[in-house]
Amino acid sequence: GENPDADPIGMYLLNEGNMGSNKADIDYLDYRTAVYARGIYAEKNPNVVKELGDVGNDIQVYDGRLFAVINCSHKVEVMDAYTARRITQIDIPNCRYIRFKGKYAYVSAYVGPVAMDPDAQKGAVFKVDLDTYRIVGQVTVGYQPDELAIVGDRAYVANSGGYRAPNYDSTVSVIELETMRQMYKIDVAINLIKADAYGNLWVSSRGNYDDVPSNLYRLEPNGGRYQVAEAMNIPASNMTVSGDSLYVYSVEYSNQTSKNTVTYAIIDVKKKRVVSRKFITDGTELDIVIPYGIAIHPRNGDIYVTDAKNYVSSGVLHCYSREGVRKWSVRTGDIPAHMVFLERKQPQR
Repeated sequence: GENPDADPIGMYLLNEGNMGSNKADIDYLDYRTAVYARGIYAEKNPNVVKELGDVGNDIQVYDGRLFAVINCSHKVEVMDAYTARRITQIDIPNCRYIRFKGKYAYVSAYVGPVAMDPDAQKGAVFKVDLDTYRIVGQVTVGYQPDELAIVGDRAYVANSGGYRAPNYDSTVSVIELETMRQMYKIDVAINLIKADAYGNLWVSSRGNYDDVPSNLYRLEPNGGRYQVAEAMNIPASNMTVSGDSLYVYSVEYSNQTSKNTVTYAIIDVKKKRVVSRKFITDGTELDIVIPYGIAIHPRNGDIYVTDAKNYVSSGVLHCYSREGVRKWSVRTGDIPAHMVFLERKQPQR
C-alpha cells in the first residue's frame, strides 16, 4: 500500500473546535524534527482578527497551498502550505468540503443558515478559480451536501440532508465539472463518500440512530452511470482509502440504549470484501472514547486516529504502525478531526 513517491515532511491536523466558540485551529506534526506544534495559526498570522474562525470542517493541500474549510465562518482559508501564512480567504456560505482538479477547487456548501430546519434549502457546489480565488461557477445539488469525490471529469457529491432530520437526503449528485450541471442523482442512503483506484465509489451511511442502522455501500459504473452494487453490511462513520485498503470506523449511537458502539474494519477495495474487523491490534483501542478522524501515512502505512473525547477539551492523536500497534499519542486542540500530509516542495517546473 505504500506510495514510494510520497515522502511527507509533515502533517497538518485541523481541530474543529466547538460551534460558536471560534476555536478552530491547526496543529502541525513536523517529521523532520519530531515536534508536534499545537495551535499554530495565530502565531503564523498575528494580524488576522478572530484567528482561524468557527468550526473547521476540511483541510487539504494542493499546489503548494493549504486550504482549510471553516464551516460556520463561511469561508475557505487559503495559506502557504510551507509556512501556514494566510494568502486569502474565499467566502462561501456554510461550506463543508473541498476537492481539486486542474486549476479549480470545488467546494460543497449547505448554503443556507447553520440551523436545523425542515424547510432548509438545497445546497450547492462552487467552482473556484485558483489563479484569482474567484467563484466562477456553481450548481445546486441535494440537501446539505458533504463530501465530494472527483473521478475523471465528474464530481460525486454525497447529500446528507442533516438539517432536515428525520427526513434525511439519501442521494449522491453527479456533476459535470466543465459545465457545472447536475447530470443525475443516485439514491443510496444517508451519506459520506470516497473513491478508490478501481472506479468504485464507497458511500457511508450514518443511519438515523434508531431503526435504520449505519452501513457502507459500494457503487460501480454500469453503462457509464453509477449505481449501488452492494451493501457491505458494516457500520461506517468515517473512512479513508490507502492503496487497496479502505479503513473504516464507526461510532454508532443508539437512541434505545443511549450508548455508542465503536467498531473498526478494513475492506480490500480490489477484492471488494471486509478483510479485517479491527486495525488496532494491541488492545489500545479501548483508550479511544470517540474516534473522530483517520489518516494513513502514504509512505510507511502508519495509521492515525484522533479521539475527540468529550468534545469540549483537548483531544488526542494516536499513531499506530501498519500492524496496528500503538507507537505514540499526543494532545491536540479541541475536536481533532481532519488530517492532511505535506509533501516536500517540488522544484518549480
